Amino acid sequence: MTDTLVRVEKGQAGPEELAAVTAVLLARASAGDAAVVPAPRRSPARWRRLERSAGFTAPHSWQG
Repeated sequence: MTDTLVRVEKGQAGPEELAAVTAVLLARASAGDAAVVPAPRRSPARWRRLERSAGFTAPHSWQG
């Protein structure tokens, strides 16, 4: 096993390309958790599913 962190799979990486990859990796590592975008929270549905409601609602009910 080698001690390299980055390996070029195809072609030859020049010094400028390696410097660019290194800069991007260092910037990403120094950003820490600030670069991670949290997943949006799901809000409850604002509608009712009629198939889940009771079949009868009393005429004096407030739900209906």
